[in-house]
Amino acid sequence: MSETTPKLRAELEGVPSYKPGRPATGTGPVAYKLSSNENPYPPLPGVMESVVAAAASFNRYPDMACTGLTEELAERFGVPASHVATGTGSVGVAQQLLQATSGPGDEVIYAWRSFEAYPIITRISGATPVQVPLTPGDVHDLDAMAAAITDRTRLIFVCNPNNPTGTVVRRAELERFLDRVPSDVLVVLDEAYREFIRDTDVPDGVELYRDRPNVCVLRTFSKAYGLAGLRVGFAIAHEPVAAALRKTAVPFGVSQLAQDAAVASLRAEDELLGRVGSLVCERIRVVAALREQGWTVPDTEANFVWLRLGERTMDFAAVCEQAGVVIRPFAGEGVRVTIGETEANDLFVKTAEDFRRSL
Repeated sequence: MSETTPKLRAELEGVPSYKPGRPATGTGPVAYKLSSNENPYPPLPGVMESVVAAAASFNRYPDMACTGLTEELAERFGVPASHVATGTGSVGVAQQLLQATSGPGDEVIYAWRSFEAYPIITRISGATPVQVPLTPGDVHDLDAMAAAITDRTRLIFVCNPNNPTGTVVRRAELERFLDRVPSDVLVVLDEAYREFIRDTDVPDGVELYRDRPNVCVLRTFSKAYGLAGLRVGFAIAHEPVAAALRKTAVPFGVSQLAQDAAVASLRAEDELLGRVGSLVCERIRVVAALREQGWTVPDTEANFVWLRLGERTMDFAAVCEQAGVVIRPFAGEGVRVTIGETEANDLFVKTAEDFRRSL
């Protein structure tokens, strides 16, 4: 038997696997998962019914064009249907964007630390990642990102709010940055947490895209809408980019269950806004409690908080898990903690207080 193994692409060497948030496996009496930025609420009204109805025909392929969902999104955001492209979560659409724009010899710019999928999907495409450090306040350094643009730059990610820090870039600085980007470089405004923003000075990417052909907006149904398990996201972009996304999409990638659930979720917006409002109130409460304990917590406009812990990161994560709450550590840097059920948030705040006292 030959010992020769199949040849794989050299670009895959050194590419880390994506690390999902750990499940709730704490040893305490109750275990809560605050590691994946999931919505703690059950499906919105009408969503479960739509999924059950769609399940009756899952022996058939879904609508590959996502026609109903595309039309619903186009009406919801006031854009042409031809400017909407769907995919398997916003990360799936982001990977399609890399496939459409970047390959060997090209460069992709993004802040760091930011969404951990960016370096993975960039390297898989064969492009070179250009990581620009966040400011000391854990915010995108847009001036440094603009300075990093070269004639090899093909795509720039701006995660707003930023994952995992929750920080934002505001209108004036973002518009100034966009004015500096060459028109043939695609800027992707990754707005997975858009619904949680309460700072009125943070622009809606859809408004910025309208008169900027090189701006693409990413959104998802995984966070505020609570459809993380169904994998459906979308982009809003001008026709050339949207058409390229449809070409690079995995055929039949978005199931009919996901499509119908997304449409039903869009139609339950009043209930959605109420739930998001409750999570924002919990976010404010948790941040205030942590700051009162003495923690330095950056202002967050997402459904999570960020604590810089440096070398104490893994110790803190272990203490939280022992207490019954699983969080998302980034070794040597800090932890991201999702805002979840009130009971889970209370347990995390208490654990953080006890850990702080032990320092």
